[in-house]
Amino acid sequence: MALPFIPSDAGLLVLQAGVVAAPKPLPSLPLFRRLRGPAWALVPIASIVVVVFAIRFLSDTATGLTYLALVAVPPLAAAALGWISHGARPPVALGAVVLFVLAWVFRRSLTGEAAAALLSALSCVTLGALLGAVAPGGWLKLGIIAMAVADTWLVVANLLQGPNASLIAAHPGAGLPRLQTEVFGSVTMGYGDLFVAALLGAVLASNRRRQLIAAGLTLLLAGLFDLLFLAVNELPATVPVALALIVLEIWDRRRKSRLG
Repeated sequence: MALPFIPSDAGLLVLQAGVVAAPKPLPSLPLFRRLRGPAWALVPIASIVVVVFAIRFLSDTATGLTYLALVAVPPLAAAALGWISHGARPPVALGAVVLFVLAWVFRRSLTGEAAAALLSALSCVTLGALLGAVAPGGWLKLGIIAMAVADTWLVVANLLQGPNASLIAAHPGAGLPRLQTEVFGSVTMGYGDLFVAALLGAVLASNRRRQLIAAGLTLLLAGLFDLLFLAVNELPATVPVALALIVLEIWDRRRKSRLG
């Protein structure tokens, strides 16, 4: 039985907020210090613009991304469970195997969809934490906002809908699970929508309280933002994450101005 829109949407919004809360700060390793630079802040906007236009103009891109996700997502999710997220423990990394099996065996059920979505979300936690370790925080914040602006432009210009449909429809062979996009019940969410949430979590990872506030704010704003589904069929789910960041930045600036 199909899950109605509201609980389906709520499930993915909670997942997105959870991704904001998940990353923990990575240690300042020599490799990260050598690679550190503002150019990494271009990755968020490139991840959406390049993918969308590649799917539009290069055949089989969606299928290629399906297989790339199939190979990359499980080990990245294992890294999140074992080392990179709050509460991670090395033995828990095996949970990625369990999630993959559930996503494969029960791929036509809500259980399989939930497992696949969680697996993708955990992989985003790892990617977000790694990018947060090499990109200066201020620049990465601008990258988050730029990604949301680009996402909005693509939706308004009707450039996202076709590639997004192709990416959702792409399936790997042998009945393997789709990990390149999140499908839960009657709602879909793009991989980039979870990736941007992980970036926000990574930017704020050094301050656990602010990170949790950002997660709650993302959930609240996303719930309000999704009321627009009453009028439209597709929304840029990166926007609530960027709005949460902007609200926090304005709050912090006002607080600092009052104190000093």
